[in-house]
Amino acid sequence: MLKSTRILIIALFVMLGTTLHGQSAEEFFQQGSSFYKQENYTQAVQRWRKSAELGYYRAQYLLGMCYEEGIGVTQSYSEAAKWYLKAAEQGEPNAQGNLGTLYLSGKGVTQSGSEAVKWFRKAAEQGKAVAQYKLGLCYYLGIGITESNSEAVKWFRKAAEQGDAAAQYLLGKCYFKGHGVTQSDTEAVKWYRKAAEQGNDDAQYALGLCYKVGLGVEESKTEAKKWLQKAAAQGNKEATKELNKM
Repeated sequence: MLKSTRILIIALFVMLGTTLHGQSAEEFFQQGSSFYKQENYTQAVQRWRKSAELGYYRAQYLLGMCYEEGIGVTQSYSEAAKWYLKAAEQGEPNAQGNLGTLYLSGKGVTQSGSEAVKWFRKAAEQGKAVAQYKLGLCYYLGIGITESNSEAVKWFRKAAEQGDAAAQYLLGKCYFKGHGVTQSDTEAVKWYRKAAEQGNDDAQYALGLCYKVGLGVEESKTEAKKWLQKAAAQGNKEATKELNKM
């Protein structure tokens, strides 16, 4: 995720209402939030650290994000993992999902598919779409858990219904191939389209191919070219190859 996007996430997070564990933690957290809104990230981190050390899970999560992205501190995946874990153990779903991602990649922690699945599941069960998608992907690829297309579809669908484009694309792919569901070109196109309209280049490419040969939709070279061009414009090499054939 781009650093600027993470900065926006933190800004939105600190605007939420808070119920803190103690007056000192509340005071430090609010001070940190004020500094953050002023783009004084160094001071924000200092205040959030004090709050985090007092056990407040929101501060622990935000401090983890700052370490992961190098916002107000020197970037450190190990420090990010440390603070995510403290927040995750208190049930903070964003921290759980981010910790799962670190375990999946092996950044700041010893790589472990099973640990990634553990934390993705905890966040997914709290309704976090990105974690639902990543848990589905683990099931789909057999990472850290026994491969299961039906479980993959279950979690892809939960994330897709919340608007996660990557999950929508993979759910469409499952319908197209009949993985974990009854094969359906129509359903595949439905989910490809949802993801494509959000800018997912893989879905744009897949939707373009469906239009090109008339799978799940009426054949249309115009629509095929439209979606393939959108995918190619994002650097999708397969889409570029298909365009060159038309």
